[in-house]
Amino acid sequence: MDTSWLYLYMPIAGVEILWPGLVLIGFSVGVIGGFFGMAGAWMVTPGLNILGFPMAFAIGTDIAHIAGKSMISTMRHAKFGNVDYKLGFVMLIGTMIGIECGAQIVMKLERLGTIGPVVRWVYVVLLALISWMVFYDYHKATSKKKSSGESGEGLTWYKTMQKLNIPPMMYFKTAGFTCSAWLPILVSYLTGVLAGFLGIGGGLFRMPALVYLIGCPTHIAVGTDLFEVMISGLYGSFTYALKGRIELVAVFVMLSGAAIGAQIGTVATKYAKGYGIRLAFGVAVLCCMLSIILKQFKFNAAATVVILGTITLICIWIIRIMLTGAAQELRAKKAREQSV
Repeated sequence: MDTSWLYLYMPIAGVEILWPGLVLIGFSVGVIGGFFGMAGAWMVTPGLNILGFPMAFAIGTDIAHIAGKSMISTMRHAKFGNVDYKLGFVMLIGTMIGIECGAQIVMKLERLGTIGPVVRWVYVVLLALISWMVFYDYHKATSKKKSSGESGEGLTWYKTMQKLNIPPMMYFKTAGFTCSAWLPILVSYLTGVLAGFLGIGGGLFRMPALVYLIGCPTHIAVGTDLFEVMISGLYGSFTYALKGRIELVAVFVMLSGAAIGAQIGTVATKYAKGYGIRLAFGVAVLCCMLSIILKQFKFNAAATVVILGTITLICIWIIRIMLTGAAQELRAKKAREQSV
C-alpha cells in the first residue's frame, strides 16, 4: 500500500514528515495549551524531534508555532478577564533578554554537535522537578483539608517572595497582589533562558512560577502566561528566523489544528477547578518526560506512542470537561428562565 501521500517534504529542514502527526500535535497542543495556560510547546519540541526534525529545527519551528497559537488563546482568556496585562508587560523585560541568552546557548551546542542529548536530558530533569512540585503541592493541600476539614493551601513560597521590599513596589489589580517589580522580572528572565534554550514559550515554567513564586490565582496565571507566551514567542520566532532554524511549512500545518483546539481548551477552563488543572498538568508532564527518555535510548516507536497517546487522552478529558460544563450551564439557565 502506497503511504507516500502521508509524508510532507520540509524544504528548509530537508526532511520528510508525517503530516497527520503535525495536525494532531497542533490540535492537541491547542486544546492543552488553552487549558493549562501555556503553549504546549513542552510537548511540541520533543514531538517534532520524535517525528524526525533535527533538534535545532524542532526548537525554532516550535517557537514560531506557539506565537500564532497563543494569540488565539490570549484573546479568548481576555474575554473572561483572566489576563493581567500590567504583570505581563513587566515580565516581558526579563523574558526578551532571557530568550536571546537561551538561543545563543543552542547555537553554541549545535556547533559542538551535542545539542540533541543535552536538550533532552535538561528536559527530563526539569520535567521531573516540575511534576514533583505539582504533586507535592496537591498532596500538601489535600492533607491539610483532611486534617482540618478546611480547604488547604499547598506550596506557599509566594508569601515569602512577596515580602521582598525592593523598590519599585507594584500593585497588580487583576491578579490582586503587591510585590517588588524585580520579582516578576527575575522569574521571567530565568524562564526566558529556558524558553530560548528548550524551544518553548516558557509557559511550562512560567505558569507554575506565577502560581508558586509570584502568587497569581490559577486562572489569572493561565491567561497572563498565554499573553506572555504570545509576545515572547513572536520575539523568539524573529531571532530563530534570523538563524535559519524555522520550518514554515510545519508551522502552518500545525496552526491549522491549533486554531480549533485553542478555542476548546480556553472555554474548558471555565468549568475546571484550580487544583484539577494543576493535577492534570502534572500527569501530562510525567508522560512527556517518559517519552523523551525513550527517545534518548532509541526506542523511537514507543516514544511516539507515549507522546501522541498522552496528548490525545488529555484532549479527550478536556473536551469532556467543556461539554459537561456547558451542558450544566445551559440547564441552569433554562431552570432560571422557567422559575421567572
